[in-house]
Amino acid sequence: MNDSVGVYISVPFCRAKCTYCNFASGVFGAERIDRYVDRVCAEMSETRSAVERMDAPVPGRVDTIFFGGGTPSLLDAAHLEDILDAIRATFPGELAEVTLEADPETIETGKAAAWVGAGINRVSFGLQSFSDKELVAAGRMHRRADIYRAVPILREAGIRNINFDLIAGLPHQTKESWRQSLEELAALAPEHVSVYLLEIDEGSRLGKELLQGGGKYSAGAVPSEDEMADFYEVAQGVLRAAGYHHYEISNWAKPGFESRHNLKYWRRELYLGFGAGAHSFSGTERWANAHDAAGYVTAVQGGRLPIEQHERLTAESALEEELFLGLRQLDGIDVARIEREYGVTVMGRFDPLTSAGLVERDGSVVRLAPRRLSVSNEVFVELMR
Repeated sequence: MNDSVGVYISVPFCRAKCTYCNFASGVFGAERIDRYVDRVCAEMSETRSAVERMDAPVPGRVDTIFFGGGTPSLLDAAHLEDILDAIRATFPGELAEVTLEADPETIETGKAAAWVGAGINRVSFGLQSFSDKELVAAGRMHRRADIYRAVPILREAGIRNINFDLIAGLPHQTKESWRQSLEELAALAPEHVSVYLLEIDEGSRLGKELLQGGGKYSAGAVPSEDEMADFYEVAQGVLRAAGYHHYEISNWAKPGFESRHNLKYWRRELYLGFGAGAHSFSGTERWANAHDAAGYVTAVQGGRLPIEQHERLTAESALEEELFLGLRQLDGIDVARIEREYGVTVMGRFDPLTSAGLVERDGSVVRLAPRRLSVSNEVFVELMR
């Protein structure tokens, strides 16, 4: 296993809550944001001290950082610099990729230049759509024009690695509007693209409305699951034609621009999460911080680690993660390696999936069939039975 470490910083602040959002985020004032940033920096120091008190190995070299949210681009540049300085002071490393999630309407020339000065070298844009009708229905704050205003600002500031997020299945989305979004995206030529299918989650306002059969939040205008699957396949074609390499179920990149930080999750490499709701993985254990920002701040202020959930992985659960996360990557998984490392025989579990045309084999490597990626969850369910 690669012993380099990724650091995730959770920023649970937004200007408004999207209708489909189920994340632990909310709208807060500047004073609470200041206090939160202080506590995130304090959590890093406390984590390092706890490791040293246990006489445990200090985490390896940090090479990627990801500011996720929420809307991290709402933070002042000084906040970001404070957190990056705290990471550099607490953990050794040489930063190769530092990503900031940003919404288009938050981009300003001065802020972008300050981000680059602080060490940000990758920006992940939560665009979701190029259609104003779809953006309004989803509760997004930006509009199509903001996208075209923001991208040149980032380029002029020196950002050479940009990701665009799109969501397939937003209310009012049609095959025509979806293709239009994809084609506009391709024309702007970001280095990386993430495409997600709309998740119907009871924790979101839109999800609750859909599950209850209501009509608020344009619930009646949400495309069907079959339509979403069609949208995904359209994305595969458009992005392939535009020169993007499809390397993970939801992710495409120009050559050399795969997300180094997110690859750590799919490859089960080490990462540490700081902030409310952040998750960490040591190779043998997973733990998560308190989701509530106020509870998180109170815990850290009291000198306690804000851990809410902790799990020591069994060999069985680690094996399931290898199969599930490995198959998300289009290169597939080397079953021979897994059988050797875990002392098990699992190739037979793929026989019915191969017969059904859901996976393909190439020697000991098994990968999802390219035409069945849109139903990958069904494959995972069958595999884990």
